[in-house]
Amino acid sequence: MADINVSGRVTLYKRAEVEIIEKKSRFIGRATPVRSEAEAAEFVSEMKKKYADATHNVYAYYINGGAVARCSDDGEPQGSSGYPTLNALKTCGASDLCVVVTRYFGGTLLGTAGLARAYAAAARAAIEAAGFAVYEKFTVVMIEIGYSEYQKLTVLLKNEGIPEEDTDFGEFVTVTCAMMDDKLEKIASSVRDMTGGKGKFEIICEEERLRPLVDKK
Repeated sequence: MADINVSGRVTLYKRAEVEIIEKKSRFIGRATPVRSEAEAAEFVSEMKKKYADATHNVYAYYINGGAVARCSDDGEPQGSSGYPTLNALKTCGASDLCVVVTRYFGGTLLGTAGLARAYAAAARAAIEAAGFAVYEKFTVVMIEIGYSEYQKLTVLLKNEGIPEEDTDFGEFVTVTCAMMDDKLEKIASSVRDMTGGKGKFEIICEEERLRPLVDKK
């Protein structure tokens, strides 16, 4: 379950897939972060086409804190699969996510309660495998320095946990990276100091990015 004390919108970090077996039926859960209902519908369509030979492709998505919440039993007995899958999304502590649970029938009827447990378990397992992340604002910057200062810059960025996203070696060294707002002034000041005021520190844009949440257990 996601840490509800984290500030910002919590969602899944990546796509994930898990499989569980219940009385010879295969339940394959696939979870993904989504930004809109259209993106969720696209994921559902992709999974249904890819696994068109499956007995059922049950889905649920939960967006914008539940402002948009949809599910489908996809031919299973009413209430036995879609809602239990959606409930796994509602109770995980995250939003903006979609899960599709594919079932290959194994020959043994599970009953409504058995189906509900299996679908919910597959959904929860897929969500946990995807991991959680929080949307945070990053500022993308361009730093231009001389070759003699480049090593100092790489050490500075590494110490601050800021990866170089693009580095161009031309007349000067141009580094593109993204950082949180609380790092901007420190990095800009350090660039001025190490270059005697000759280096460039230019803000390119701001964008929302996912930062993975680390399990503290």
